[in-house]
Amino acid sequence: MRPEHRRWKVTAKSSKAGRKPEIYRLRLYVAGQTPKSLTAFNNLKQICKEHIPNFEIEVVDLLQRPQLAHQDQILAVPTLVRKLPPPIRKIIGDLSDTERVLVGLDLRAKGRAGAP
Repeated sequence: MRPEHRRWKVTAKSSKAGRKPEIYRLRLYVAGQTPKSLTAFNNLKQICKEHIPNFEIEVVDLLQRPQLAHQDQILAVPTLVRKLPPPIRKIIGDLSDTERVLVGLDLRAKGRAGAP
């Protein structure tokens, strides 16, 4: 039996200013363990490890918990939802375009390729 939810949490100990960095709470909606869902999850883990010092990933399998699709108005899978920090943002697809994901998560401004 596979789990309905998986959670991954990575927390930075402190920032240079001595405060904890802002946490990113991300929810990835998938439909089973399809190649596209697994690719999206692996891409998301890699992006988070490289670009976000403090994050949580929650994976929601809509085949196991379809009622949760209504909560975030999910119409396609895989879909990534940034719950925190506000505002909520959504990205649909396998997250293979890192630059698009960073812009979608508001970690990088549009047109600033190569910016940290």
